[in-house]
Amino acid sequence: MLTDLLYTFAGFGLLVWGADRFSSGAGAIARLLGVRPVVIGLTVVAFATSAPEVMVSISAATDGLTGMAVGNALGSNIANVGLVLGGSVLLKPLVLNGSNTLRAEILLLIAISIGSALLFLDGSLDFFDGIALVAALAMFLYWVARKGKELPPNDPLAEEAMHELPPEMPRWRAVTTLLIGFVTLLLGAELLVTGAENLARAMGVSDLVIGLTIVAIGTSLPEFAVSVVSALRGESGIAIGNVVGSNVFNLLAVIGAAGLAGPGPVDATVLTVHYPIMLLFTLTLLRLAYNPFGKPGMGRGTGFLLLAGFVGYQILLLTGSL
Repeated sequence: MLTDLLYTFAGFGLLVWGADRFSSGAGAIARLLGVRPVVIGLTVVAFATSAPEVMVSISAATDGLTGMAVGNALGSNIANVGLVLGGSVLLKPLVLNGSNTLRAEILLLIAISIGSALLFLDGSLDFFDGIALVAALAMFLYWVARKGKELPPNDPLAEEAMHELPPEMPRWRAVTTLLIGFVTLLLGAELLVTGAENLARAMGVSDLVIGLTIVAIGTSLPEFAVSVVSALRGESGIAIGNVVGSNVFNLLAVIGAAGLAGPGPVDATVLTVHYPIMLLFTLTLLRLAYNPFGKPGMGRGTGFLLLAGFVGYQILLLTGSL
């Protein structure tokens, strides 16, 4: 078991470092191609923080571990709201900066969360489900890119997105950084999936549970780092947008990649237990967008409830109560 733990933690470390390199390289290349900086901040950087989940999903699905791939996506969404956002709010309350784009993105995430559940009604994740999710991802990216181009320079979200841009670099260095990040992500995903699969067997739990717990928490580390730092800087838009954007990518890119790479059956509890729990956590984001009793946002009390709910969910999973 010690070797499996080493594989798992080494995988986590490589995924976090690789995601940072991948983000820097992709952002620099986008700049060289003339993409508007705010669009890079809203799309390329957001996608890069979800790169670990995508790589782990592909690796798990190709090994026949569809449960781990799906569990990683759903568990990461729960972790992003409960752990990442809850922990960020505990450090510093978040107030939405008035960006209509971010409000629309929250509503879109909720719609995608409800709509994508329909794909699991037949108890499986197949190739055509993957095609549908990837097509939806392409439409989402197009929508975000258009919104980014329409944002005025003084929009709070645009100003904060600019702070997340990777540094400029020569073409050769950008390509090299991107490739290094990509290879590191591949290696990290393979190590993590191998270690996590063996841990699941040793602990006597399913690959779905491991995906919802250990793997989900580990692959959410990049989002945690970005949101906490942004919250401490007072950049509420980035802290919130990072979570919202990552959750959209998890549902569309991560599960979509799993469907394309390794279609397979999905445990019935995904639709009856874990998906509803993920949706419940997702609905709490409405508190950030709309508040009839005051300014939209989250205080430390809400952050504590989110974090407590996340910890409680993890305990129930690992003790076999769910």
